Amino acid sequence: MWAAGGRAALALGLALAAGAAALALGLGRALAARRRARREVLFFPSPPRCTEALLAQAEAPGAAPRPCPCPLPHGESSLGRLLRHLLSARRSLDLCLFAFSSPQLGRAVRLLHRRGVRVRVLTDAQYMALRGSQIGPLRLAGIPVRHDQESGYMHHKFAVVDGRLLITGSLNWTTQAIQNNRENVLVTDDAEYVTAFLDEFERIWEEYNPANYAFFPQGHNGSSTSTAKGRVRRATAKPESVQGG
Repeated sequence: MWAAGGRAALALGLALAAGAAALALGLGRALAARRRARREVLFFPSPPRCTEALLAQAEAPGAAPRPCPCPLPHGESSLGRLLRHLLSARRSLDLCLFAFSSPQLGRAVRLLHRRGVRVRVLTDAQYMALRGSQIGPLRLAGIPVRHDQESGYMHHKFAVVDGRLLITGSLNWTTQAIQNNRENVLVTDDAEYVTAFLDEFERIWEEYNPANYAFFPQGHNGSSTSTAKGRVRRATAKPESVQGG
């Protein structure tokens, strides 16, 4: 009887030890994966560098290189790195941007759409209508865009590439910010952070579904009103162009 009990205790001890070892191994692998996560920081303003060659190559992959007509010097830059990360998209690109007027970034997004990448855009209602905004051309290209109907700004500045790469920071995607402002962008594939931002995108995407809004005739002062899940926004005067960061 004691022998049987001893064998049972030994078996239980071995099972517990094996379980602990497996748990430790799993935690070790998870920590190692976290340590191997890609992390890159880009700082702006970005020095003037040619991006035409990069975009032309992306538009015609495999084509013979042609002389670049751009007079700017060639070489790496923060804008060039940002473009490369965007152009790495193969399945999806989710953009959540307050202001978007950079022609180079807009061209890259439309290129991805033509490739068959699923592109979705969330933006701020007031800034999307400004002169120079890329939102109009994106919509004309057939890219779905949703915007806020709130009293505050949709002030996020992030992108998620293929559901696995996060691009976020202080940078508005405007020429002013890229060329003149002190800004930062963090690029990472750390799953914990990517998932959090992707969940936020999906939440806002559903919240900004046009089916959730009810529009009413103009009020007595000539401004239109709309409601979105109990919130009210009144039309306000808009600046003329996207110039600020």
